[in-house]
Amino acid sequence: MSNSLVQVALPLPLRKNFDYLVSGSPPPVGVRVKVPFGNKLLIGVSVGVSQNSNIDRAKLKFIDSVLDNSPILPEELWQLIERTARYYHHPWGETLSTALPNALMKGEKAELKPINYWQITHAGLEAIPNLPSRSVRIQQALRALESSKPTSEESLKANEIQLATLRKLQDKGWATCSELEQGSVRQSSCDQNCLELNASSSSNTGAQPISRHSLTPEQKSVVEQVLAKTQEFHPVLIDGITGSGKTEVYLNIIEHVTQTGQQALVLVPEIGLTPQTIRRFESRFPNKVASIHSGLTDKQRLNHWLKARAGIVDIIIGTRSAVFTPFKNLGIVIVDEEHDLSFKQSDGLRYSSRDLSLFRGQIEQVPVILGSATPSLETLYNAKHKNFSHLLLKQRATGATLPEITIENCKDQPLQEGFTKPLLNKMYQHLKKNQQVLVFINRRGFAPVLLCHRCSWMADCKRCDAHLTLHQSKQNDYLQCHHCGGYQSLPTQCPQCHAADLLAVGQGTERVEQFLSSYFSQYPIQRIDRDTTRRKSAMSDFVDAAKKGDTKILVGTQMLAKGHHFPKMSLVVILDIDGALFSSDFRAQERAAQLITQVSGRAGRSETEGEVVIQTHYADHSLLADLKNKSYSELAQRLLQERKDTLLPPYSHIALFRAESLKKQDAQDFLREVSSLFTNSNDALEVLGPVACTISRKAGRFRFQLMLNSSNRAQLHQLIAQHLPTIESSKRASKIRWSLDIDAQDLL
Repeated sequence: MSNSLVQVALPLPLRKNFDYLVSGSPPPVGVRVKVPFGNKLLIGVSVGVSQNSNIDRAKLKFIDSVLDNSPILPEELWQLIERTARYYHHPWGETLSTALPNALMKGEKAELKPINYWQITHAGLEAIPNLPSRSVRIQQALRALESSKPTSEESLKANEIQLATLRKLQDKGWATCSELEQGSVRQSSCDQNCLELNASSSSNTGAQPISRHSLTPEQKSVVEQVLAKTQEFHPVLIDGITGSGKTEVYLNIIEHVTQTGQQALVLVPEIGLTPQTIRRFESRFPNKVASIHSGLTDKQRLNHWLKARAGIVDIIIGTRSAVFTPFKNLGIVIVDEEHDLSFKQSDGLRYSSRDLSLFRGQIEQVPVILGSATPSLETLYNAKHKNFSHLLLKQRATGATLPEITIENCKDQPLQEGFTKPLLNKMYQHLKKNQQVLVFINRRGFAPVLLCHRCSWMADCKRCDAHLTLHQSKQNDYLQCHHCGGYQSLPTQCPQCHAADLLAVGQGTERVEQFLSSYFSQYPIQRIDRDTTRRKSAMSDFVDAAKKGDTKILVGTQMLAKGHHFPKMSLVVILDIDGALFSSDFRAQERAAQLITQVSGRAGRSETEGEVVIQTHYADHSLLADLKNKSYSELAQRLLQERKDTLLPPYSHIALFRAESLKKQDAQDFLREVSSLFTNSNDALEVLGPVACTISRKAGRFRFQLMLNSSNRAQLHQLIAQHLPTIESSKRASKIRWSLDIDAQDLL
């Protein structure tokens, strides 16, 4: 039997496929194969068959094993991945491995496994009232099964029911276990408790089907216009103010799409994917929703991925990587908060899932909805030039008005832990009316700087060009770098002059919480930031308490900026926004406007009128004046004109080369070499740099960047493709870490 020559894409940073031999007929294109590479085995994907190889056949290795019988991805997703690799100039093998679930790249079978379902017996029901009080685990397990309907083992484990306890019930004859194929339960007569689709938000969480809200005339019009073009690629911007009911519009559109037998993909920002978001979708569509996000285990993500591919679930709601989910019959893609930066990957394959959603819509000929109260300038540009339909929601769904914005000038005013006296008085006026106050400060920790009062020494990170942030905890105080993550113990004296007079300068969420807890001691307060929400259900618990009115003051970072509805929130206080007003990043004003508008939108969403106070040292700044007196849309038009005048995105297209090295000169020399390739190569191309990054050293490496700016996207990509082989083969490239970021969002 002759040997076949197979081309395999491997998860390596190399722009080529690898040739392997297989006895007999080659495996189908698109299946996973396990192959020897060096002294280890790697899992790759068969991408083709070849007649010849540049390597002597006698030196070629054989495929170790073929893991699939048929291609693991549908043709449409292959096209998306190919287009992604081309657009971002990224190695094909690494692009494939990014798109596939980790479990598949580790060798897990690409098939749904049967699920164990547990059901209480008549004897088990009779045993419940007679159990001794010490049998806590047995009682919990029986109570979880008390409905007499089959409950998945996965769901029970999510509710902390141990498998050993379930087996004890089985041994006593109090419960039975049945193995069922996934998806078979969905057609049976059992209810929501029968099928667990989201391991992070169990179907036994008590979510009940909710009544549908009556659509406002505006909402109804938007739904009708989207549904008028569901059989073709139709990019739509839903530009709705905060509280306008965009999610309800999504739900109505999805309901119509799924009724025709099609599926929906909903992408949300990482910080926007709260248990409340998932719960709202599950309540509207019981047993039809699965999620894909970083909070799931590899096996859970694969399970949900396979259910979407098999058509067992109708809706996938997920974060950035969910854009690569295969569907049996995709009908619509929705990107909520499309302006959010978390849709852009910051390392490896630096893709934008918002932009890939549009690629996917083109390939699969389905509508793509981009929703936001503060659309990105790129999206507004496309709407302005009729590339996207532009649908407006100008009214809040509840009939409430947008909050009034007040600028509190703190210049030359005495401050009490960062607050002016008038601002504290205003907070008290709202609190004494049994209303809620949100204090936004986009800096976690206690203080951003530790300073010696005698010699002005400051605690700096030894590995980064950044100050260490002071954190306080019940166990001990410590210093942490928010760039490399490094920790240092808190010194008792200045290491430079040995004085003991060390000052914590500036405010972070911890310090604000500590002060307000003392100043408003009679009002419950909760801090919400990355440090307080590490526990799995913490965010959900905190938000639920705030919605019930148990918490009166919320202190938090941008985790609270969007997606939350607090009916009694009447005042939003924005502290320390000044840093966002001045930046070397040309997108700084756009992002500051988006952040302020989104945070402000938490106020006055129900019967209570809302108010927003922005405390600043720069009360006459034009951005703040525009936000106070104009809409975000009007401000965005001014910013678009500025971008047009300066020929910056979206009126041009950028690519960023970044280099990092232990020796400063190595990174500079590499980027100068790259610069020489592009300089004078095209009249439409502007080469900027190399220059040091704003954070010039991070994790011990010096950082520099080179930006290419062109009014012609096609020519820019052509030049990059032309010069990349030379760049990759450069001797200087082997001494450093470097990356290419197409449509770069992070310029710091």
